[in-house]
Amino acid sequence: MNRLMLKSKLHHARVTESNVDYEGSLSLPADLMEAADMLPFEKVHVYNVSNGERFSTYLIRGESGSGHVGVFGAAAHRARPGDKLIIVCYAILDEEETEYYRPRIILLDADNKVREIK
Repeated sequence: MNRLMLKSKLHHARVTESNVDYEGSLSLPADLMEAADMLPFEKVHVYNVSNGERFSTYLIRGESGSGHVGVFGAAAHRARPGDKLIIVCYAILDEEETEYYRPRIILLDADNKVREIK
C-alpha cells in the first residue's frame, strides 16, 4: 500500500506581492525552496491562514535571500500582500517508508527568513 504523506512545509510565509495579470503560479526565494526541498514547477498546496482560502499551484524560483513571496494569476484572488501562508507539498511513500520518514518543516519569521527547521 502507498500513502500520501507531507514532504515539506513552509510555515507562515508572508505574501509580498499578488498580481492577477501574470502567468499563474507561486514565486518563492530559491533559498527557501532549497531549505524545504521544493523544486521549480513542483505542485504545492497553499493554505492562507489570514483568510481561510486554499488552492494548489506550481512553484517559480525567485531570487535567493529576497524574502519575496509572490502569488500570481487566478491565485492572486486568494492571497494579498501581508497574508500568512502555509505552503506544503506531499510525497507518495511505500508503507515501509512511513515508519522512519519525517517531513521537512521550515518555520519562517516575518521577513520570510528561516527561523527554525524541524
